Formats: sequence, C-alpha cells, structure tokens
Amino acid sequence: MNITGKRVLITGGSSGIGLAIAHALLAKGAKLVITGRRADTLAKAVQELQHTGSPIYSVGADVATPEGRTATIKQAVDRLGGLDILVNNAGGVRAGRLENTPEAELQAMIDVDLVAPILLTRAALPALRASGEAMIVNVASGIALIGVPFYATYAATKAGLARFGEALRRELKGEGVHVLTAYPGGTDTPMMKSNRAGAELGFSREPASAVAAAILEGIEVNAFEVIRGGEARSQMIALNRDDPAVIDERFLSLKPALEDAVKDHSAL
Repeated sequence: MNITGKRVLITGGSSGIGLAIAHALLAKGAKLVITGRRADTLAKAVQELQHTGSPIYSVGADVATPEGRTATIKQAVDRLGGLDILVNNAGGVRAGRLENTPEAELQAMIDVDLVAPILLTRAALPALRASGEAMIVNVASGIALIGVPFYATYAATKAGLARFGEALRRELKGEGVHVLTAYPGGTDTPMMKSNRAGAELGFSREPASAVAAAILEGIEVNAFEVIRGGEARSQMIALNRDDPAVIDERFLSLKPALEDAVKDHSAL
C-alpha cells in the first residue's frame, strides 16, 4: 500500500507505540486522526505532530465505551473525508495473579483490548469498504504468542485480537480491506513504566519508533503480521509450539522474581 495521502485513524495515538506510528505515517504523507482519553496528553501529542505540516486531528474519547466509539468514527470520517486505515492500538494492562486482580480491572482489560477493537472495526467497515484500498492494523502483543505468567487475562485479550484479525482478514479477502496484526515485544512506552522486569526476566525493551517502523513496513507490503523480537523470539515461539513444557520449566525458575517485578504493572 502506498501511504501517501491515506486517511488514517489511530486509537491510543497520543503516546507510546500509537504516537510513534503517527510520526511514521505523517512522514510518509498520511492524513491522521488520533484518539486518546486524556485531554492534556492528546493536546501535547497533536502539538508535537503538527510540525510535519500534514493534516492532524484529534478526538478525545474512550473507545471502550459505545459513546466513545461512535464519536471516534464519526469525527474521524468527517474530518478526513473518509477512512483508508484503521489502527487499533489503544490498550490497557494489569499484571498479577488472577485471583488477586479485581474483577473490574479484568473487565477493563477485556473491554479496551478486545471488545473495543472488534466493535470499532465493525463501525468503521462501511467507510473502509468505500475506500477501495483499505487496511486494519491490530496491535496485539508478543504475549499473544507466548503466554507469560501473571498476564493471563492480558494474554487472552491479545490472543483473541490476533485470531479476530486472522479470521476477519479471510472474511474480507477480495473485498478491498486487508488486515495486519502486529506483535510488539517489550517496548519503552509509558504503559511499561510500572513494570520493573528487565531483560533477565524476558522483558527487554526496544524504542517505540522501532516498532512503528516495522509496522509501517508491514503496511507498505501488505504483510499478514509483524512480529518483533528477532531470531530469539522466533525460536521461542517455535519451542513453545513444539515443546511447551520447556517454556513452562523456564518460567517456573523465574516465577518468584517475575511476580515481584510485575505486581505493580498497571496501565488502565
């Protein structure tokens, strides 16, 4: 896909990977609407992005709510005059043992990480179909490919989003709408600030700009998926498929330190 002139909506575009994707797309000549829940963070992001000279708009909305999704789609389509690319990036996380995590926080993850992108995509499909050459980009997580202790619900939502994207890609094949799924690994973003796990526990971090660059390349070549982590991640994914007991044992040895390091990881 040639990105120049494409009309793009990025949820959660005011910080982290979403903001980095916005920078990358604007540099290629796209026209953007970014969303976010926090007015101050959203305004700061728009100010940061405006120096490119390309059109950039914002919608203050919570896509985990019906009202937020309705406002997001309507304002994006009205301001851009249509829609070519939807980036489902907004997300939230709460780590910890399942039985110690409040039900409200579990539900919040499900609502923002899985329900919101499904329903937002459904609402955006008429505009995407009208484009003639459209794409949906779902930002999942490496945890969708390899389940990590103390992230059970987060893993469930991101794996669900990944399979949603795969099934929808096949559903829409030949109809002018492609679906790409991205699997970032540990990324240096505000969402990760309360996670104290380092590379020794499997949480190495790369810049959000590197993830965005890979997603941009995936969009340009109409890729099915973008998986970060290089050869080491590829080997771990293969091992998790072929001999998952080995991965179980590896995590068993890390569990005490990992639980302590992620117990305060919360970004809802």
